[in-house]
Amino acid sequence: MSELLDFILNREDQFRTARLPSLYSDFRRLRTTNPDGYAINISAWRMALAHAARAGLIPAQGPRHDLLVLRFSGELQQALETKQWGQPLALGTVINEAVARREMFPLKDFLVSTESIYNRSWVITPWQAISWSLRQLGIVGGASQTGNLSLGRFVVLANVEEAANAIRRQMSGRTNRVDRVFSKDMFTKEFPRVLGGMEELSDSDFAVLLTFLARDKREIAFDGKTIKFKAPSDSVITITTEDTTIASLKSIIADLSQQISSLAFRIDTLSTVARNAVSGKNRVSALASLRSKKIAETTLSRRSETLAQLEQVYTNIERAVDQVEIVRVMEASTAVLKGLHAEVGGAERVEQVVEELREEMGNVGEVGEIIAEAGDPSLIVDDEEVDDELEAMEREEKEKKDEAEAQETARRLATLDKENIEIKKIAAEGEKRRQENVESQNGLEGSTAALGGMSLEEAQTTPTKPANDAIECTTLPAT
Repeated sequence: MSELLDFILNREDQFRTARLPSLYSDFRRLRTTNPDGYAINISAWRMALAHAARAGLIPAQGPRHDLLVLRFSGELQQALETKQWGQPLALGTVINEAVARREMFPLKDFLVSTESIYNRSWVITPWQAISWSLRQLGIVGGASQTGNLSLGRFVVLANVEEAANAIRRQMSGRTNRVDRVFSKDMFTKEFPRVLGGMEELSDSDFAVLLTFLARDKREIAFDGKTIKFKAPSDSVITITTEDTTIASLKSIIADLSQQISSLAFRIDTLSTVARNAVSGKNRVSALASLRSKKIAETTLSRRSETLAQLEQVYTNIERAVDQVEIVRVMEASTAVLKGLHAEVGGAERVEQVVEELREEMGNVGEVGEIIAEAGDPSLIVDDEEVDDELEAMEREEKEKKDEAEAQETARRLATLDKENIEIKKIAAEGEKRRQENVESQNGLEGSTAALGGMSLEEAQTTPTKPANDAIECTTLPAT
């Protein structure tokens, strides 16, 4: 099983085992007998081929695979071949339908057309569609005697749109004019993996992408060497001499930076070779390495100085570009202010308007007073009554506040009295225990004194035993 077929069988939901007989059959007859099944098969193959092209799995003639261009050939048929169902029999119909629906475009027609693919006039002529179908069937020239399909390359619109959107997202934060200008070589180095995978865009892919961005999306201007992205404020985008100079300067700086890195690596390598030669007592090799090292160091120094000068020039250009943008904004702001000032009519007109406004406001006040005097006297508000009512409300609020504070103070005092009672109770209980302990101690001392007197009287009344008894009690038997 080829890598392409394994990718499709494992990634595409429509390529289940039960669906393979229909997908690999010549399902062209389903167009009339089962239109829904025909459309499903066409869509399944179209999506599978687009995803496989994006992954870089479509067979290519060279080492690099196209990601935005599908190469339709006998090799593709063979890569899709299965042991059970063989090669897909309606793959040419899938490509033909994709072209008719403007989901794929012949590469040559896509690159040379001057009209946008989104214009209704950009269509394949009926004879081109019929000719392509006949070539795939082998009826007219293009198919070999062995039945292999003729070579054809087709732009996959879905992949191109995804790549263009990815580039627009990356360029959205670059507002400076200098950052929006590239040489073609720099552009290919800046966006090689714009689709996010490990595969890089091929030369054909970049040609298609640049054509699409310039002609169909009008996001860039491209003259074959210089690429300039449109700023958000630009209505028309053109490449000027300054843009070409900026692109060339950026390319030279990038090349010099790469050369300096290579020279630095070469110097390190030559130093290592010279040390190894000295360690091996190979004087000739050591001298040759050191000479090459000195030449490389001299070249590195010159290239570094040149790079520093070019970077300074580039910095000055960036500053000048910023200044140009600032001046443009200031000019636009001045025009806006002039227009607004003209609408205002100057300071005298403003003073007149303000004076008229004050006069009209005074008239409104006078009219209001007249209406109030002519109205019901009961509706006239007495300011003294309002002040008295406000004072009464304030006094009531103050009394409520004082009462609340008094209640809180009483509660706290009650709490303190309760705590004092508890403290006194605890102190009385402690004093009682202390008294009991003192009485117990006095009783114990009296009992001890009585016991001591009784012991002394017994000693005086008890007769003294003979000395022999004492000796008898203390003498130990002989061993």
